[in-house]
Amino acid sequence: MAPHRTLLFAFFVLLSSVAWDRKHADTFATLPAPRANPEGITVDGKGNVFVADFEVKGNPPGHVVVFDRQGKFLRDLAIPGSSNMLLGIAFQQSTGKLLVIDFGNGQVLRVDPVSGAATPFTVIGPGSGLNGLTFDKAGNVYISDSFQGAIFKVAPTGGPATLWKQDPLLTTAGVPPFGANGLAFNHDQSLLFVANTGNDTIVQIANAGATGGAATVFTNSINGADGLIIDEHDNLWVCANQADEIVVVDPTGKAIAKLGDFDGLKKGAPDGLLFPASLVFDGDSLLVTNLSLDLRLFGSNTVDAQWAAQVTRHTVARLPRRIPDIQNH
Repeated sequence: MAPHRTLLFAFFVLLSSVAWDRKHADTFATLPAPRANPEGITVDGKGNVFVADFEVKGNPPGHVVVFDRQGKFLRDLAIPGSSNMLLGIAFQQSTGKLLVIDFGNGQVLRVDPVSGAATPFTVIGPGSGLNGLTFDKAGNVYISDSFQGAIFKVAPTGGPATLWKQDPLLTTAGVPPFGANGLAFNHDQSLLFVANTGNDTIVQIANAGATGGAATVFTNSINGADGLIIDEHDNLWVCANQADEIVVVDPTGKAIAKLGDFDGLKKGAPDGLLFPASLVFDGDSLLVTNLSLDLRLFGSNTVDAQWAAQVTRHTVARLPRRIPDIQNH
């Protein structure tokens, strides 16, 4: 082999040895027509998967689609009194109740997971941009507001929300036009981590108890940071909705894995990830909603907007819950 070819071959071997081992995202479940734009996701104690739809082009009420742990469709819950734009969804560990954010009406609903019957849990009202929710060890609920750059706190039983933290780091003038989004506490609950989608940042807020403490940027450059969860090692798993990938960040802010990618459409469905919005651990798997949102509906043209507009079969993706070793080659 010629010397220059040998050097070129060695270069590509070296490059392949340090590249991200992304692991292709396969399809876990397909939403039944006409359901579209899956956004929030959670899993109950039996392994059933609940998906809240952000159907911008639809009509009220909103819908939550339920699958079993193999991805088989179980039921489609129409949520009475809700808008057609639902976002964050989670079961309260303290009460077992299912909470769903109704973005369009500025409220959080308590939803019966079998019938879909709903009652208000808390109401923030017009002008808000309620997006994600998480809990502390006492069962209090924390809700991000993408438009007001705020985090609200609500007692475990519901009722009026109090302003826990408001900060310019939780607002944005960027694209997508959503500030504070996915959020989660680290394990000792000393810090609340919040994704700022339009700024491509993760913000950390010191937990001062009744209120939030100082807010600082934890890390930058996660393109469209959206849903956020934290594993048992305090690594942050973040949906990068404009890069069509999951970025895993260690407690120092260093990326240690990038999972998934977009490989086009197959029969109208995303092959891989397309505008991943929310994620949840399910045993050895990571389940991710493919929001597939055409951001031109919000006045923003993006590289994936035209692909999203072509989606006719909306999906939840699945990846192995594993962090490939990229640190010692």
